[in-house]
Amino acid sequence: MEKVLLKGNEALAEAAVAAGCRFYSGYPITPQTEILEYLSWRMEEAGGVFIQAESELSGINMVLGAAAAGARALTSSSGPGFSLKQEGISYLVAADLPAVIVDVMRIGTGLGDISQGQGDYWQLTRGGGHGDYRTIVLAPASVQENADLMAEAFDLAEKYRHPVLIASDAAIGQMIEAVEIPKWQEHNIDKFEWTVKGCKKGEEHKKIQNVYYTCPDYEAYLLNKYREIEEKEQRYEAIQVEDAEIVLVAYGISSRVCMETVELARERGWKAGLIRPVTLWPFPSEAFQKASKAKRFLSVEMNILGQMADDIRLAVGGKIPVEHYGSIFEIPEPEGLLEKIKDWLNKEGD
Repeated sequence: MEKVLLKGNEALAEAAVAAGCRFYSGYPITPQTEILEYLSWRMEEAGGVFIQAESELSGINMVLGAAAAGARALTSSSGPGFSLKQEGISYLVAADLPAVIVDVMRIGTGLGDISQGQGDYWQLTRGGGHGDYRTIVLAPASVQENADLMAEAFDLAEKYRHPVLIASDAAIGQMIEAVEIPKWQEHNIDKFEWTVKGCKKGEEHKKIQNVYYTCPDYEAYLLNKYREIEEKEQRYEAIQVEDAEIVLVAYGISSRVCMETVELARERGWKAGLIRPVTLWPFPSEAFQKASKAKRFLSVEMNILGQMADDIRLAVGGKIPVEHYGSIFEIPEPEGLLEKIKDWLNKEGD
């Protein structure tokens, strides 16, 4: 298929249509508004429904209704708008409903700012809303992955009857790259027996209810679902980790900087490697087994607290030191990372 130049947000939106998504409801907020703008005309062309809701709360709850009817439903937001969607995401989980929610991350707490950031990791991977749940989280690192992971997100959502989050960021969403849109597919809204649809006289009415009310052994059901996701859906990229003594761990835009850093470090004779999680949850703990010679791990994130570092420590069982390198405004630069690696190597040599 021919490649075209698209913004990351536009590629994501076009890929959603190609994946059979025919319902979108959302609200404008920078830096994800291009998704809404693109689908405002593209969804109509594809025979779908586009709604600019009056708020993020309305947007997520419209998605719940569309998902209950069997549609491939999508919403997107950023920052405080994503926070407002959390109750609706919790309800999607409770009702065993598949849907895709995109968070194009930006910086800061409260209103924050429109610059790129990766401060939503905890909210994305720890549930975010009330209750006892987690969501599958996919983290693209390029415009092409923005497109590729969209179809996968809908497939995973339907496989587990569970919402899937896409953790993009402002840099990935706003950059322009050549991209090949995945193969077009149509989705049958009546594909699944459990969906709400019309019924004839005498037929049992279809209902979507909280799984806690309808499942005889909901604890076992939910534990088995999450266990299966953790066992089967870990996705990652491991770069030169087999002999690496220092392993960087990064996702999204930060991982692209780390790829260059590893190349530059290897040119200097330093044994560096990179683990790039593609699923933030389930966190790809199996990737760390390949880094058997690692002496240190460095979590590289665009936040000041090192939110992913906790998951890295769990993945290595607390046996290997894990540090954080990041900032709230600037994308990490290879020069700074190389200085960090050099300092470590000097200390090892003392």
